[in-house]
This record gives sequence, C-alpha cells and structure tokens, in this order.
Amino acid sequence: MPSLLLQRSSEWIWLNKPSGLPVFPLHQDPDSDCVLRRLLAELPEQAQGFASGFEGGIAHRLDTPTSGLLLVARSPQALAKARKAFKGKQLSKSYRFISAKALDPKQLTLQSAIGHHPKSRRKMVVQRNPGSKCRGKWYPAHTRLRHIRGALHEAVITTGVMHQIRVHAAFAGVPLLGDTLYGGEPSPDGPGFFLHHAHLKGLGACPFLPPPANWPG
Repeated sequence: MPSLLLQRSSEWIWLNKPSGLPVFPLHQDPDSDCVLRRLLAELPEQAQGFASGFEGGIAHRLDTPTSGLLLVARSPQALAKARKAFKGKQLSKSYRFISAKALDPKQLTLQSAIGHHPKSRRKMVVQRNPGSKCRGKWYPAHTRLRHIRGALHEAVITTGVMHQIRVHAAFAGVPLLGDTLYGGEPSPDGPGFFLHHAHLKGLGACPFLPPPANWPG
C-alpha cells in the first residue's frame, strides 16, 4: 500500500489523503482499503487506545472524494488538544475547490447556519431566513470564499458542519465541479467532486499541500 506520510512532529502526523480513499473502513467491507489501514501498517504504534471514532489518532475526517491534509495525533493527550481546539473554533482549515463558475464578487463571507435537509437524508440545507425548515437543529457555520484564478477557488472554515463548504459554495453560486448533489456540473473525469484540504492553521507548523496536479482549470 502506498505511504500517505507527509510530515511528523513530536505531537502530530500529517498525511496526504488521495481522493477516493475513505478515512475509515467501509461498514459493508471492514477489510477495505482506507487511511486507517495504511496508517497502522506503516506506523503500528498508532494502534494505541484512542477514543472511539478517532482510531489511530485520526483527529478529523475528510469525505471520500476529498483529498488533502489529514491530521493524526501521536498520543491521546495530543488528540484531546486537537479536539479542544476544533471544538473551540481555534483552528482554520483552508481548502481549494474547482467550480465551473467564478465567484462574483471575488471574495465573500458566509455565516448562514446549516442543517439537515427536511426531506433528504443525503443533503444539508442553508438557513435562508428565520422560517427555513431543517431536520433537527441549525448549526452555526462560517465560510470565507475567494476566487483565485480560472476555476480555482479557496474556502476557509473555522467551523466543521457536515458538507459545509459544498453547501455554502452552492449557496454562493459556485457549486463544486462534480458535486451534482448540490447543483454542480458533472465532472468530465468521472464521479466525485473537486475539493482539497490544503492547510490547517492553529496547531503549530503545518505543511501547505497544493491540489493534485491533474486538476482541471
């Protein structure tokens, strides 16, 4: 299995997750290839007693189609530090994404709350007004969008709501290429959408990981 290891420090391990690889084993196939399996094969010491849902010390998740940086804690103490920082909104995560449309204006900050779609269990929905409906409660969400060049955009988030970037980008009129669930145009390169986690600020030195070289635009 190819190594995902990008960088290590005394507290953290940084992995480079490719698009299409799930972080944890699939429910229907517990022996399937995933980030956790590759991590433990290369660094078996990560099979220590981490909290349920954070096996291997993996401190956050990326959707299967999403590529990029994945933070791994080297100890339960480091994991607790990362979880506290995530919960306290002390971290900012910088993503790159491709859209068939260009953001206008070139920079935009969205603070509309996000909730589970009232009818579809696959989707999230933006709170457009006080009367908007969702299933369950609304979650605060903060996203800064910026048009970089051509089809390439940046999204910086300090909150971590499910599908946050995908939902807010669609709401701003720049749905991700390939993200047909939220109105994006189908990708010419097959299924999946173009979203990449490039940098995380707030936990010391972190590498910047540019998007894959084969991205369109």
